[in-house]
Amino acid sequence: MGINKYPHLFQPIVLGNRIFRNRIFASPTGYQNINGDGFLNEGAAAYYGRKAMGGVASVATFEGVVDGEFGKGGSGHICLDTPRIEMNLGRVSYGISQYGAVATLELQHCGMFANRDLAMFGGAGKGIAYGPVECEYGGRHIQGMTEEIIERTINKFIDAAVLAKRLGFGMVLIHAGHGWGLHQFLSPITNTRTDKWGGKDIENRCRMLIAIIDGIHKKCGKGFPVEVRISASECYEGGYGIENGIAIACQLEGHADLIHVSAGNHEVDEVFTITHPSMFQKDGCNVYLAEEIKKHVKTPVATIGALSDPELMEEIIATGKADVVELGRELMADPDFVNKIRTGNEDSVKTCMRCLSCFSSELTHGEPYCALNPESGRELEVKYAIPAPNVKKKVLIIGGGCAGMEAAITSVKRGHEVILCEKSSRLGGVLRCEENVDFKKKLEKYLNQQETIIGKMAIDVRLNTEVTPSYAKEVGADVIIAALGAKQLVPNIKGIDNKNVYGAIDAYKKTGELGESVVILGAGLVGVELGLHLRALGKKVTIVEMTDHMNDGGNFLHMSGVRVEVKKRGLEIKFETMAKEITENEVICQHDGNEVKFAADSVIYAVGMVPLTDELMKLYDCANEFYPIGDCVLPSNITNATTTAYMTGMNLGRC
Repeated sequence: MGINKYPHLFQPIVLGNRIFRNRIFASPTGYQNINGDGFLNEGAAAYYGRKAMGGVASVATFEGVVDGEFGKGGSGHICLDTPRIEMNLGRVSYGISQYGAVATLELQHCGMFANRDLAMFGGAGKGIAYGPVECEYGGRHIQGMTEEIIERTINKFIDAAVLAKRLGFGMVLIHAGHGWGLHQFLSPITNTRTDKWGGKDIENRCRMLIAIIDGIHKKCGKGFPVEVRISASECYEGGYGIENGIAIACQLEGHADLIHVSAGNHEVDEVFTITHPSMFQKDGCNVYLAEEIKKHVKTPVATIGALSDPELMEEIIATGKADVVELGRELMADPDFVNKIRTGNEDSVKTCMRCLSCFSSELTHGEPYCALNPESGRELEVKYAIPAPNVKKKVLIIGGGCAGMEAAITSVKRGHEVILCEKSSRLGGVLRCEENVDFKKKLEKYLNQQETIIGKMAIDVRLNTEVTPSYAKEVGADVIIAALGAKQLVPNIKGIDNKNVYGAIDAYKKTGELGESVVILGAGLVGVELGLHLRALGKKVTIVEMTDHMNDGGNFLHMSGVRVEVKKRGLEIKFETMAKEITENEVICQHDGNEVKFAADSVIYAVGMVPLTDELMKLYDCANEFYPIGDCVLPSNITNATTTAYMTGMNLGRC
């Protein structure tokens, strides 16, 4: 037996004629056309290179659209037939391969969803689109692919692969899943053609994909590996099931070098958080699909989805459920995941919470900002890191929540003297109230991990310490970083002071005191997630919300998972309903001009947070430098808290 704790996970694998140094691959994650000129900016090479630096065997890229005229989706797509794209792509390839990982270029065609905004952004058509058959979809006329367009598409994929090989990519990944162009041909639902390219015959439906794979091998050589991503099941009522996934995989036998088993269809809202598992799904929730397909093929199989536990991943490979595990968001939370688990440093791994902050920010800002890893999306800045401080500072950090802990860790790493004061008996801040929530265990792990890191560093931690202006001046710090947090907004409603009324934070801590019937005021993320938690505890919960929708708090993709859970757990939400009075056993509301009443043993308000402005203003003149961060500036989310804390700590000591 070797010295490695995960021998199967770190056993090399050969695909085609390429050796991959272990069984952990970085799955495709997007990097957008941020500048709007059709090219990647300089951050792309650093972003993908950082994953390779962390020890993975392969790093797959953004969706490289093979046909800019007929295959492109949104404006952020990078098209591989763009003139003079070569050097742009070559820098990405080199950025990955210089660290010993195989660079993999993803090849994509959107088919009937080409030249259209994403469905979540309205799905407005921007031009012509071809699908397997002529049809109407989303108020848009889709043209059926002619023989000429089919041959054009096949050749576009082949040409893109030839380009990839020439630029130093060691593998291509053909995206034939998630409802996109090639998936549309594989599905018996969307491909009802009556010729050799479709219909009831699975061989016909796979003919286009097989022609692409074989064409790539012909032009690039049989040893050039081709990975193919499929949806083994569409995972919704009315979609195809695992039987069709198995049939597709059997057709790929002898053609593809790696069958990448994913799930879902991007057009179906409730499936989004199966394709991209939310915090409500169990670890490895989609492994069963790969395991089933592997029973029917000899071709190596990759699995993906909610993978962050190395012991689970080792078990998957060791028991033959899959040959490769692919990680997406985990490598944003911790790009050094592979090197850490190989060297026995599992305890230092930042585990992805599956909050989808990265995906949401990519679609809104063009770069994937992680809630836990403030370097994600900023790899170029970190690569050319800020020089060591010119002046070492004495830093007083007030508040031991997410922002305060990150600021303390970053500041001490930069060589500063750090004092961290927390008014409670424990680090972690307000988020500690959620430590018993079933879908927040990854958050609890992160908070504990940060606390442990601080305990091992030269940080003077002072718990049960409330910092007053006089205390701050007595410390004599050069810098104050104020991470004071926020307090709950108390709505002005008759009866809000009743004994059966709780703020959301207190309600999390006192679930045993709550009655069987609960009314929550406010359908923001705090209120809805609390409602889901209470439903899991068997409470009857009704949420009353003034507006006509749930508030996603800036993370609209996480809300996709929340909506699924609301339906699954039977959480009742009354929209356009305003609470007017709280009594001992009911909440009196107004809806559409009429009075309505909801029985309530307990009432919880979750209508927002208010920054601790007064406390903040008392401290601004207690040190030469003063930096307020996190919720005491503007109540937001973990992503914002950790980012501002990290950047503040990095920039201390310039003068």
